[in-house]
Amino acid sequence: MALLEARGLIKQYGRRTVVKGVDIDVNVGEIVGLLGPNGAGKTTTFRMMVGMISPKDGKVTFNGQEVTHTAMYKRARLGLGYLAQDSSVFRKLTVEQNLYAILELMTVRRGEPYHSNRRQRRERVDELLEQFGLTRLRKSVAMTLSGGERRRLEIARCLASEPMLIMLDEPFTGIDPKTVADIQEIIRDLRNSSIGVLITDHHVAETLRITDRSYLIADGTMLTHGTPLDIVNDKRAREVYLGKNFNAAAISEEYASTPAPAPQPAPQTQSIRQLLDAEEIVQLVNRLGGPDDVTAAALLEARGYQVVPALVQTLERSDATMRLRAAQLLAKVLGRDIDFDPEGDDVTRSRQVAMLRRMLGERLAG
Repeated sequence: MALLEARGLIKQYGRRTVVKGVDIDVNVGEIVGLLGPNGAGKTTTFRMMVGMISPKDGKVTFNGQEVTHTAMYKRARLGLGYLAQDSSVFRKLTVEQNLYAILELMTVRRGEPYHSNRRQRRERVDELLEQFGLTRLRKSVAMTLSGGERRRLEIARCLASEPMLIMLDEPFTGIDPKTVADIQEIIRDLRNSSIGVLITDHHVAETLRITDRSYLIADGTMLTHGTPLDIVNDKRAREVYLGKNFNAAAISEEYASTPAPAPQPAPQTQSIRQLLDAEEIVQLVNRLGGPDDVTAAALLEARGYQVVPALVQTLERSDATMRLRAAQLLAKVLGRDIDFDPEGDDVTRSRQVAMLRRMLGERLAG
């Protein structure tokens, strides 16, 4: 099962059906685009998935839980983040106050009760300021920020609640080309942190340059979907949306020249709760294959996509039983079979793990 799923979404306004049975998936650590011409039903589909409006039929599932008619704030508590097109910062607060405002009101994180003390909140604010290049602006009032600085603050605010997936509405609107490149890099970093991303934007070239897959909606139906290469080379996509003058060669060259995901070092700065969460997951993984196997597996499965990185790492262990249990549990969490032979030779297993990492887009250091 995908992290975010939409199945058979239908929306009517009066007698007019604007969305006609749309299906969309977003997986962990994946950037997915939602494209389409004006009036195609793209925005309506996006709003149904984020919870702004309800469908007439169909369902939306997030992390295995149906949320079709769940309010936006409740979806946020489950780990579904949303960044609106319009400015969402508190204009009269400073940059750091904008972040504290989110953290001090958090009582639920990824569906579980959550409490933080002052020191933990300060650490988290410092992390976010450094991550988004806002440290020197921490005392600046938000209304004085440039468009790019404000957009970075908006994404930092969204990440403060530690979502599993972020939905971005027109993230490239109203910013200069340099800032577009900065935001694209931030979005790639989200993917590398195993956060799913769904983007809808009219800037099609900028969107295709960073997406792993995209869906193209026209006249309320799914016209086509696939990789950036699939989209730009699709005849129907060019006729209905891209136009005959669209520079498909530039996208093709850039996509083809993009290197395979390479392992990256883990962040050097982690909050105490992140360290505790990671340590607890490792302890549970170490119990797989032992007397407490059933309990450990159940606790790991309940954490959902949070355990994926640790399970992928376990596939590289020398203990065949551990590899087997990790593979079985990983398939359960992902909701699909994985191509991995726990009894295979070292070369085969290494190749399979590398392919799995590439598929998940996690860039794990191992």
